[in-house]
Amino acid sequence: MAEKKQESKRVLRFGLPKGSLQDATIEKLAKAGYNIQLSSRSYIPYVDDEELEVRLIRAQEISRYVEHGYLDCGITGYDWIVENGSKVHEVGEFLFSKATRKPARWVLCVPEDSPIRSVKDLQGKRIATEVVNITKRYLRKHGVKAHVEFSWGATEVKAHELVDAIVEVTETGSSLRANKLRIVDEILVSTPRLIANHTAWRDPWKRKKIETLAMLLKGALDAEVMVGLKMNVPESRLPELLKVLPALRNPTVSQLSQPGWVAVETIIDEHIVRELIPQLKAAGAEGIIEYPLNKVVY
Repeated sequence: MAEKKQESKRVLRFGLPKGSLQDATIEKLAKAGYNIQLSSRSYIPYVDDEELEVRLIRAQEISRYVEHGYLDCGITGYDWIVENGSKVHEVGEFLFSKATRKPARWVLCVPEDSPIRSVKDLQGKRIATEVVNITKRYLRKHGVKAHVEFSWGATEVKAHELVDAIVEVTETGSSLRANKLRIVDEILVSTPRLIANHTAWRDPWKRKKIETLAMLLKGALDAEVMVGLKMNVPESRLPELLKVLPALRNPTVSQLSQPGWVAVETIIDEHIVRELIPQLKAAGAEGIIEYPLNKVVY
């Protein structure tokens, strides 16, 4: 009976990106409610969901494994979906990364003192990059013939000695500036995507599981830039306060036990709180409390 029960168990295979996105993805999934623990001796991490099997795989390969059905779904960068030419279903875009909430940019770079000023100057030149296919398509689009070679790493260093230009990924540009490189052009903007195998997406159980994961993950990401606010205000000054109070939806207003006073609760963007609190205070608010959020699900 135990074996029969095991065979009937439904499982969703999820690809966790090993590499630069790994820690950020695990952190965001934890906020979404999925606690993942890695082992140095295994590529099969533990997750506190019996219906989820996690596989730790390089982000560069996840889209291929999802396309071919080894994985039902996974998180990887849009750049690797394009580079691999993978035919997958895109469930959602999630704006997070290893350093910032900015998207990653693949840029064409040359040394600061290079005479190369545009893509046209690359005719007959040598370019090193990890995204060979993306770079070749970019050159074809501009009618330029150049030699593109795969780079295993330390690409920034090669630009000064071994090749004429590189195509490298950056978020802030600080590494490029540190290596005295100049950006000639932006080739591709990439953000993490949750992708699914087409067959898995047509399976009702797997699709619901994937959609739930996407909803919770988006809720966790949205909550990172929002905060909750609670305050008390005299009922007579409530209209004045509501005029200065932006809200995700209409704020919740509750009657307090003390006559003539109400409690107001709302959710707002975190970046405006420091300007907003003095305005709320001036509008009669007292006992203002700001608190973090775990998830915001619209």
